[in-house]
Amino acid sequence: QVQLVESGGGLVHTGGSLTLSCAASGSIFEINVMGWYRQRPGEERDFVARITSGGSIAYADSVKGRFTISRDNAKSTIWLQMNNLKPEDSAVYYCNLNQGVSSHDDWGQGTQVTVSS
Repeated sequence: QVQLVESGGGLVHTGGSLTLSCAASGSIFEINVMGWYRQRPGEERDFVARITSGGSIAYADSVKGRFTISRDNAKSTIWLQMNNLKPEDSAVYYCNLNQGVSSHDDWGQGTQVTVSS
């Protein structure tokens, strides 16, 4: 069983910054992918960024150059540094852990990010 605990959401003005963190515990495999997704009201959950245990990184086009994902494998923790935030970045951000031969997904409870214009 896996638990993902997120923190760091909040309210910020346009152009501001926030850092999200996600700590994983439980049955964590050495090789895995952790990442962030976001969901706006009435919309589907969208990919934001991911980082593998080997350090490979991918970003959604909408956040490239503004968001930075990082991780500490020893702590099974990832961070998402979000700079130059825009109102369209407002959403519930979910931490994701994907691992195993079945590519099983675990999700955090979500943290709200609100960017005021």
